[in-house]
Amino acid sequence: MPVLALDTSAAVAVALTDDAGVVLAARSDAQQRHHAELLAPMIADVLAEAGVDRRELTAVVVGTGPAPFTGLRVGLVTARTLALALGIPVHGVPSLDAVALQASRALPPGTDVLVVTDARRREVYWALYRLVEPGAIDVLAGPEVAAPADVAADPRTVGAVAIGRGALLYAEVLSGGATTDVLDPDPADLARLALARTAAGQPLGTEPLYLRRPDAVPQAARKRVLG
Repeated sequence: MPVLALDTSAAVAVALTDDAGVVLAARSDAQQRHHAELLAPMIADVLAEAGVDRRELTAVVVGTGPAPFTGLRVGLVTARTLALALGIPVHGVPSLDAVALQASRALPPGTDVLVVTDARRREVYWALYRLVEPGAIDVLAGPEVAAPADVAADPRTVGAVAIGRGALLYAEVLSGGATTDVLDPDPADLARLALARTAAGQPLGTEPLYLRRPDAVPQAARKRVLG
């Protein structure tokens, strides 16, 4: 019962897993601003590598961000369209949750981790988690968007281990034990989270977590002045 998972919140990443979360095939590409060109061929590649026909898919899982508008939208639209065409469910999981889940296999249970990604404009997206055990996390706060200094000064983040690409980018500010070992969301972890949460009866909507207005907005219409 294969599950297709994809994330375009940072790199373009695709994974195909079975219904236990075991990876059958995966692809990723770190190129920025090329999500639309890269995603469809990568989906075709993972299906071909695993020998899976797309009609065999049982669900599609997609990272919902937070992330900048354009790249995130590509992944969400692709996931929704594919699921609609195949008549299968589509599940959304916050992309930062996948980074925290990856950390749960590398850091001790009980550790608080601050997942931080680059939001551009000298800001970061962040969320705070507690690692319960390998493969299990609790969400403590977020996701939110803020300046790195404001995140570091937030009382909720004191003592947390900072992980993610934003922690690497702003290591001089987010210095509370920052580690560079865990950077970007792994779509296979999105699939594992979706499988666990749907089994627990949790709704997994695909509403995007933009957290702020897009960088490009339409110009306001000019007013005509009659004289």
